[in-house]
Amino acid sequence: MYAEREYSYAEMVEVADEICSHVGERTLVFCLSSNNKESIFGYVGFMRGHVVPVLLDASIQVERLQKLIELYKPAYIWASSGNQDLLNTMDSIFVFGDYSLFKCPTFIQQELDEDLALLLTTSGSTGSPKFVRLSYENIFQNAESIVKYLEIKADDKPITTLPMNYSYGLSIINSHFICGATIIVTDASIIKKEFWDLCKEQGATTFGGVPFIYEMLHRLKFEEMDLPSLKKLTQAGGKLSPELSAKFADMCSQKGIQFFTMYGQTEATARMSYLPAEKTLVKAGSIGIAIPGGELMLQDDNGNNITTPHEIGELIYKGPNVSLGYAESLVDLSKKDENNGSLHTGDLAYFDQDGYFFITGRIKRIIKVAGSRISLDEVEELLNEHGHDCVCAGTDDQMIIYTLREDQLQIKKIIKEKLNLRGVKIIRIEEFPRNLFGKILYSELLKDR
Repeated sequence: MYAEREYSYAEMVEVADEICSHVGERTLVFCLSSNNKESIFGYVGFMRGHVVPVLLDASIQVERLQKLIELYKPAYIWASSGNQDLLNTMDSIFVFGDYSLFKCPTFIQQELDEDLALLLTTSGSTGSPKFVRLSYENIFQNAESIVKYLEIKADDKPITTLPMNYSYGLSIINSHFICGATIIVTDASIIKKEFWDLCKEQGATTFGGVPFIYEMLHRLKFEEMDLPSLKKLTQAGGKLSPELSAKFADMCSQKGIQFFTMYGQTEATARMSYLPAEKTLVKAGSIGIAIPGGELMLQDDNGNNITTPHEIGELIYKGPNVSLGYAESLVDLSKKDENNGSLHTGDLAYFDQDGYFFITGRIKRIIKVAGSRISLDEVEELLNEHGHDCVCAGTDDQMIIYTLREDQLQIKKIIKEKLNLRGVKIIRIEEFPRNLFGKILYSELLKDR
């Protein structure tokens, strides 16, 4: 691993085990994570020592952290030594680098299910105390599957572009660690010169991004950058616009870089499907096929399996990486596996004649306007195709379109002509509310209306 200097696996394990030795027993530890050596070593130590880490963002709001401490009663918090709120209320019992292990005074000895390995927030989380319960098998099976389809080798060198407390960011770390690869760890944003300097200097071969990151790369004129070591780009965490997807696929094929589009949810540890690099252009817009060891299928409203191409139904995933279920407080941590390897994704999709899957929207993103079922995702896509940067939200009988420009009249015209819809509200806003992973927070948009 490279984080300001090189650390061998032996060095990492030695530090990791020491951090965990101060916890001493199987219990719950909150980790306020950043992309730094302290967060990663802590995570590795807790996993090795069968202590259950809860990965939270280091910049979590004080009130939210307080609420979570009350609900989950962790034994320790692994966080920056400079965290004033923790320093004021807790004792530090061990220090490594810039991090301290804080002992919580309100700790309760929890009953933890023996399979429980890790708690992650759902990526759509907007301050909810809901976590996804992941098992040791979930994590290792998904990491091994990712290694297989991305053909990860020990000489790969990914650079961190996503928070490690986000399932996609963590899956990059896990899948490379089990291969003995070198991970270049940085908290620098891709818009900073230091990120690209580090990329060149350390010879990064791989990085992953959510659509928001690819939008930024597009603005940064990524195609003009000279990064000879780069061999692989991965994209997940939401649907990339068809134009950007085609642009990156085309550019990567010219530069000899493999470009993988993937699909996943925290509820399935990380990944559920991938589009093989050689299919990126011919199957643009597809989430591809199930990952090795997994299975994708569709069900209609009555729960029957769909076997005909181009018929839309709910996407169901089956595999050993499907999480144990959710937790909303301490008492849920003793629960057994509630999913039994099967996950209703909440996404609507179809498959084509070759068995490649395409997502058309979310079940919850469908509203009824004047008796007609309207997919907000499809309306968004239609407007994007016509050059309008919009997001759609709404409730039954009221669709609201948010735009960043003064183009309300043109939008109204498209909606009337293409969809024959009236009474649609169009609002101009300064920016779309997003979470830390770049996902649009639709619930925030509707709050003020």
